[in-house]
Amino acid sequence: MTDVTMLWTAVYIVMLAAFTGYVVISRVPVILHTPLMSGSNFIHGIVLVGAMVALGLATTPFEQAIGFVAVILGAANVTGGYVVTERILQMFDRSGKKPGRGA
Repeated sequence: MTDVTMLWTAVYIVMLAAFTGYVVISRVPVILHTPLMSGSNFIHGIVLVGAMVALGLATTPFEQAIGFVAVILGAANVTGGYVVTERILQMFDRSGKKPGRGA
């Protein structure tokens, strides 16, 4: 396979994944978005590990830059997922404590 063919294959896969993700998420009722996203934190962790592996295997500066951005975005995604989960759990806490702004 030539480099151009591999590039177009990668572009095709990214476009297909983006379209599939959009279609799947758009069919989920609004009330289920937050529980589903917070419940899928393990998937975000797998994405983060994959990004770290890709960064470790990168050979060119361009690949390293893409890998670095992927690791940063993956880490932000994992952190955001856990923050959302914590806030949801605080909403249903019966101890009477209200969630604070910093939590």
